Amino acid sequence: MSTIELNSPVPDFEAPATGDQTIKLSELKGKKVILYFYPKDNTPGCTTEGQAFRDNIKTFEELNCMIFGISRDSVNVHEGFKSKQCFPFDLLSDKEEHLCQLFDVIKMKNMYGKQVRGIERSTFLIDEEGVLIHEWRKVKVKTHIPEIIETLQSL
Repeated sequence: MSTIELNSPVPDFEAPATGDQTIKLSELKGKKVILYFYPKDNTPGCTTEGQAFRDNIKTFEELNCMIFGISRDSVNVHEGFKSKQCFPFDLLSDKEEHLCQLFDVIKMKNMYGKQVRGIERSTFLIDEEGVLIHEWRKVKVKTHIPEIIETLQSL
């Protein structure tokens, strides 16, 4: 699978998600879709990022935008994380890294002085027709949500 480029249609995909469901991109046409990739459930930065999406959910809904968090964690781990944080959106499991590869978010990172493969915190905005129209890479959690909302409002 090759990586997706900005202003290109995103290939249809499906992924297991919380709520015992499978999310299929083609079934989301007519809505904007935010896919936010994060390293790991129940870690400080990932929790803060998810909470920021949660706390602004009404704004995203008013802008006709659905949110999905994606990591390599299992659906079972996602269920606990979603429940504990009261996330009003679903989390997708990408254990096989198909979506991570499509969106090119797996990078070599330093962790405690060692090189490890991990997800680079990144967010992607897909329009109502399934075209990738914006991406944010190397996301800074504190300023990220206002940037996304500003972009959505400018469309």
